[in-house]
Amino acid sequence: MSAYLKVSTVMTSQSNIEYFIGIMSGTSMDGVDVALVAFSDSTAPTLIQHLNYPMNIELKAELIQLGLGHPTHLQQIGELDHRLGLLFAEATKALLGKFQLTASQITAIGCHGQTVFHAPDGAYPFTMQLGDASLIAAKTGIMTIADFRRKDMAYGGQGAPLVPAFHQHVFVDAHQTRVIANIGGIANITVLKPHHSVAGYDTGPGNMLMDAWIHRHLQLNYDDDGQWARTGTVQSTLLSLLLNDEYFAMPAPKSTGRERFNLLWLDSLLDQHAHAYSPQDVQATLLEFTAQSLAMDIQQSAKQGTVFVCGGGARNPLLMERIAAHLPQWHITTTQAVGVDPDYLEAIAFAWLAYRTYHHQTGNLPEVTGATQATTLGGIYYP
Repeated sequence: MSAYLKVSTVMTSQSNIEYFIGIMSGTSMDGVDVALVAFSDSTAPTLIQHLNYPMNIELKAELIQLGLGHPTHLQQIGELDHRLGLLFAEATKALLGKFQLTASQITAIGCHGQTVFHAPDGAYPFTMQLGDASLIAAKTGIMTIADFRRKDMAYGGQGAPLVPAFHQHVFVDAHQTRVIANIGGIANITVLKPHHSVAGYDTGPGNMLMDAWIHRHLQLNYDDDGQWARTGTVQSTLLSLLLNDEYFAMPAPKSTGRERFNLLWLDSLLDQHAHAYSPQDVQATLLEFTAQSLAMDIQQSAKQGTVFVCGGGARNPLLMERIAAHLPQWHITTTQAVGVDPDYLEAIAFAWLAYRTYHHQTGNLPEVTGATQATTLGGIYYP
């Protein structure tokens, strides 16, 4: 399997090893993933410890409203930036405390921040991640590297996805096509074909619409194991409407988020059709929508290979079944096959991106993001 990523629970005091913490809070906002990763010039990146730190329900609700374009003001944005900075600092200190670590043992934190809006295709392209990095550095006493996406956009890129560079480092195989399918709130793929450039982009919604729909009707944060979706029937007419969105016809590089695919978008499509669908039928259709949109893009990349699924979608057996049904020539597994918890791969990736920036190395792949050049990513914030 992978010749690179390793898993351990042991920290050493070897002078050539550096420890970085990666922090990721994705589109689903189901908590803050924190990963402690060891790096050296001569050994593989090694995942040492990890944890998931909860996000306050009220904070999550406020962030979702902001991401949907609801009216806001500068004070709200500034306060959210501060609150998220405190949250990420608390998550870091929870990791340090749980595993009896000190700030002096950590070289730097790589924090993705919380995306609240992503608009790479407008007249003035921008992406906005909140979480005050100066506050993280001050509260933890650890150098913090953050704001990774905007440098890529400054060179004409989408600013996303950034993790394909890490996927290439970890998963590339000289003899087999491998696809890394990250199914978080949004789904994205990295295509690693022997003797080809890396390809990667957002395929469309992952868990986001399913999570929002079940929360509206059952006040649950997610559909555990796809149980509610199993009680419904996929509605072909609705599915066609979903797949007809112009995003799916756009060529790569491309990226998207909650500002495009949300309940307001779904409601507008439901209103176009006079038929009253049952909530569980809509849930089943949304799951099939994620599976089909992802599988179609994977199938376009190659005829066969291995798909490594990570993100929350890897925990949904029905979603995994449907992806496999649409990709009969592919081997479908999760990153657990290489010993890595699917929930933490992105946090590990941002520890790796921080390591790259700290050592003045490039972090983006222009062939993936559309940037005019490879560049170092992020800004450095000292405690």
